[in-house]
Amino acid sequence: MAQKAATLAQAERLFAFFQTAGAQPVQADILQPAETLLDLYGEDIRARAYVTSDPARGEQMLRPDFTVPVVQMHMQSGATPARYTYMGEVFRRQEQHPERASEYIQVGFELFDDGAPAVAEAQVFALFSELLSPLGLHAATGDIGLLVAAVEGLSTSEGRKAALKRHIWRPRRFRALLDRFGGRAPVPVSRARLLKALDKVGAESVLNRAGPPIGLRAHTEISARLHALQEDAATPPIAAGEVEILEDILGLRETCTNALEHLRDIAVDLPAIAPAVERMDARLEALSAEGIDVDLLDFEATYGRTTMEYYDGFVFGFYAEGRPDLPPVATGGRYDALTRRLGDGREVPAVGGVVRPELVLNLTETRP
Repeated sequence: MAQKAATLAQAERLFAFFQTAGAQPVQADILQPAETLLDLYGEDIRARAYVTSDPARGEQMLRPDFTVPVVQMHMQSGATPARYTYMGEVFRRQEQHPERASEYIQVGFELFDDGAPAVAEAQVFALFSELLSPLGLHAATGDIGLLVAAVEGLSTSEGRKAALKRHIWRPRRFRALLDRFGGRAPVPVSRARLLKALDKVGAESVLNRAGPPIGLRAHTEISARLHALQEDAATPPIAAGEVEILEDILGLRETCTNALEHLRDIAVDLPAIAPAVERMDARLEALSAEGIDVDLLDFEATYGRTTMEYYDGFVFGFYAEGRPDLPPVATGGRYDALTRRLGDGREVPAVGGVVRPELVLNLTETRP
């Protein structure tokens, strides 16, 4: 109980810091409609969230984070620009990391601003950097938008691009798809058998032999999927040179300034990433204006791919070096696409982050 009280006191301090920075305090219900979160993340979220069923409200989830309900609130009634902060418990299943807490307090800051994106990103990063500066943490940055742009620039079908973009946040699945689309890995045996049957007798005959549909998918949906598989099988492999360029980007881990120069070179051969590279350049200028030494700031092109599914641009995190047992102390980034999905097509540029007060407390107490 004493530890929880100390954590709550630390959370209140962080909460007050964000309010001092001009953020309006907001809260969100602990029980959230599961339908919204399932629409956003698919069934994968069931493995990470606590789901319950209510006779009147249907499936509900214990709040896995604050960002989604805060975005919903802003898109319904908020004026832009706006700054929000919140504090409360979130709940995450930890089947892969049972040593980690499944219930903990989260304090966050969100900025909705349709001004210069680079300036907003720099302001949020600098705010978290100032907040955590006494702890001597290591900062990492990345850019999901750069990876999306690189995939868009590949000379392949729209279907293959969509599949790669859908799995950017699942590195192992992304790698398997890239190897297959690049002709470096064979088609799975089950798919190869199905394609052979489709080539031999056609999609309609395969469907008829399979019997009546079972589940939620209609006959037309299944037929469309079969035709899509045939079209994909007829698509030529992605050129080896383009695969190498994408792998070069995925392997990029440098200081921000060095990474920028390398990406400028890559953009000569893959022009589709040029706008993302220019956005990065503008961001580094804005970070420098906020007093951040970008010559020492790390950039990892793959950063954020496993933990930040709704981020679609700049991402960042703060870690305690020498403590691999601890999760990130704070994470954040840009999530414009989330506002579009929750705003019925209306998009508001947004960037924010969260910090875990129990980790701040732990590191504060153990610092020499």
